[in-house]
Amino acid sequence: MGARDGADTDGDDGGARDGDGDGDSDGGEPVVVPERDPLLLDAMLGGLASYLRMCGYDAAYALDRGVEDDEAVRRLAAAEGRRVLTRDRDLAAATPGALLLTERDVVDQLRELREAGVRLRLAEAPARCGACNGPLEAVDPDADRPDYAPETGTLWRCRDCGRRFWKGSHWEDVRETLASL
Repeated sequence: MGARDGADTDGDDGGARDGDGDGDSDGGEPVVVPERDPLLLDAMLGGLASYLRMCGYDAAYALDRGVEDDEAVRRLAAAEGRRVLTRDRDLAAATPGALLLTERDVVDQLRELREAGVRLRLAEAPARCGACNGPLEAVDPDADRPDYAPETGTLWRCRDCGRRFWKGSHWEDVRETLASL
């Protein structure tokens, strides 16, 4: 796969923004989001979750967990060792290491993440369920192919919810979106 697949080709893992937007966390160090850092997206970032999951991130969505209140989001993130992504300035300011996004549109949010140093590229193979964030496993396409799936190609099944996935037109759409950032 080349640069058109959405891979971050500049090699810059730069710093990300925290709650006050100055790029410094509590001690003046930039907030860095490692590629596999588990994330918790607040109620305002549901559309972003599936993109991050397709990039291989463990990206939990607060509303999927029945959590919306700022304090409950902070408790859940701390309990699971997740970095909070939010559009809520107060939540970001009160949560060490949080990443504040300001844009409403998901493509603009992806741009903000890329500019903050978050690597956004499709995984070679899907790793996370787009619906529930559970881990995916490859399945025998001959023994486990549902009627609605394409007749050829690799299939993956979510270990948590059982949904099936394959690289189809949505995969290519996301690839093009990431390449356009």
